[in-house]
Amino acid sequence: QVQLVESGGGLVQAGGSLSLSCAASGRTFSDYDMGWFRQAPGKEREFVAAIRWTGGNTYYADSVKGRFTISRDNAKNTVYLQMNSLKPEDTAVYYCAARPRSTFTLATCSSTNHYARWGQGTQVTVSS
Repeated sequence: QVQLVESGGGLVQAGGSLSLSCAASGRTFSDYDMGWFRQAPGKEREFVAAIRWTGGNTYYADSVKGRFTISRDNAKNTVYLQMNSLKPEDTAVYYCAARPRSTFTLATCSSTNHYARWGQGTQVTVSS
């Protein structure tokens, strides 16, 4: 099984930027599609972005489209989330997740049920 460790969270003012990383180990990274999810206090975990194992296809939640960019480097076993123009409502714990390569659609990539492995999460706080 792949193990995932997120980093890069922190406190930033509204309008600022943060870059999250998720390092994978234990299995062949390119065997997995990857996703980013987030969970705010009192809310359910929600989809943010996903990237196919090739890196050639991506999906985004409407709330982050145009502001966030997901990417991956299979040689470094790492997936990234570049977050720009941050808003207070982006405040949450951000999790990366891995699922074995399979049909890559928005419906499947945006569901937590399709991901087999999760990181421990990293806190992102955006102040107004």
